[in-house]
Amino acid sequence: MSDWILGRHAVTEAIRAGRDMEKVLFAEGAQLSAIQEECKNQRITFQRVPRSKLDQLSEGKNHQGVMAQVSSYRYSTVEEILARADERGEMPFLLLLDGIEDPHNLGSILRSADAAGVHGVVIPKRRAVGLTGTVGKTSAGAIEYVPVARVANLNRLADDLKKQGIWLVGTAGEAKQEYHQLDYRMPLALVIGNEGQGISPLLKKKCDFLAKLPMKGKVSSLNASVATGIFLYEVMRGRQVDG
Repeated sequence: MSDWILGRHAVTEAIRAGRDMEKVLFAEGAQLSAIQEECKNQRITFQRVPRSKLDQLSEGKNHQGVMAQVSSYRYSTVEEILARADERGEMPFLLLLDGIEDPHNLGSILRSADAAGVHGVVIPKRRAVGLTGTVGKTSAGAIEYVPVARVANLNRLADDLKKQGIWLVGTAGEAKQEYHQLDYRMPLALVIGNEGQGISPLLKKKCDFLAKLPMKGKVSSLNASVATGIFLYEVMRGRQVDG
């Protein structure tokens, strides 16, 4: 689900306050360069659309040529996610998603994360999909049960997690080890990369381990949500070996 903020002043203040936004819509021909500059500075996605589109979305309310779509889902914090693991008496199991842009992929990943016992998912604030209605629908309800935190910098978070004794396992096609060769019985953050480019170079360097899925076919990679599901269940299986 998502909500809309209408009007020049309301949208401007929401951007400056750092409100989590999915996108901003501008009516074609509207002279709103200042707000567009704010969007560019904050790396917020924006589009120019026919004024009739805004009229339809606002249901006749005065939008002044601009509307911002914001998530109506509550984001968690990394601290809350780690506390969740502690309350259950379990080793932390986090999922870090580096720039997943397809809402269907994110929704499917949340569904798998719920099934595999992930304590929480972390996504970046910019250049990645947030918790939209499409994500919620695709997750089949898992969005209500899997905490999702949104952070400004995954690289900084990686450093913080490592200081807390959490190991980072990244997925990479060039890795020497296959996914089933690692021992996952440790506090863990699994890092999944963007659908096209994979994990960013700097974040990949911060990973303690890299693992790959064996590929025998002609296609070089799997869909991000499919690959994530395989890794999640391998972690769960590996942790149950002595259980």
